[in-house]
Amino acid sequence: MKILAISDIHSAPEKVYSYLDGNVVDYIIVIGDVTEFGPEDLFIDTLNKFSEYAPVYAIFGNCDPENADSLIDKSEAINIHNRCIKLEDITLVGYGGSNVTPFDTPNEYSEECVYENLSKFSDDLKDDNFTILITHAPAYGTGADVIPSGDHVGSKSIRKIIEQTQPTLNLSGHIHEAIAEDKIGETIVLNPGDVASDNAAMIELTDDDIKNKKVNISKFKL
Repeated sequence: MKILAISDIHSAPEKVYSYLDGNVVDYIIVIGDVTEFGPEDLFIDTLNKFSEYAPVYAIFGNCDPENADSLIDKSEAINIHNRCIKLEDITLVGYGGSNVTPFDTPNEYSEECVYENLSKFSDDLKDDNFTILITHAPAYGTGADVIPSGDHVGSKSIRKIIEQTQPTLNLSGHIHEAIAEDKIGETIVLNPGDVASDNAAMIELTDDDIKNKKVNISKFKL
């Protein structure tokens, strides 16, 4: 199984289309910021174009339109924001938007809101099966949330959920420059970087990998 993980497209999906024209993947996970504040038609059209290549599982980012949750439902993509969904034998839990930023972007949530919503899925994330928590915002205090000043700006609520539930993998984006593979306990934390700068990641899993919770990740340039 090949899963393409992409985030922070910011209205520039052409490199993804070109990559997919020459490479076969089984699934695509979109980790948010499909657009740079819209427009709505571009948001939907981009997800629909991705869906021509493989099934798409998507959340929105803080820079997507404020109604992006409902826009995903209007597209061909599968909406995983604030939901738990099965991808074959893998459990997916998704949460879009971000913790509060200094920039007053359309989809920002308090830490209390993030924790309250994600905690509903604690039993799903604790499951013995292979589990992936997909959040646009990275967890606080990892390589995935460091900005150039050295400050950590990720979500403390997402980190708390990961510490409490230990999903197999956490996919995030949001902080473009924080391309990283890190760990919180036994959970692998991945920020593939931004598509807008040609960054992406491939997750390759065999049946045995899924059974044994083994994660194989390749970060690459589109």
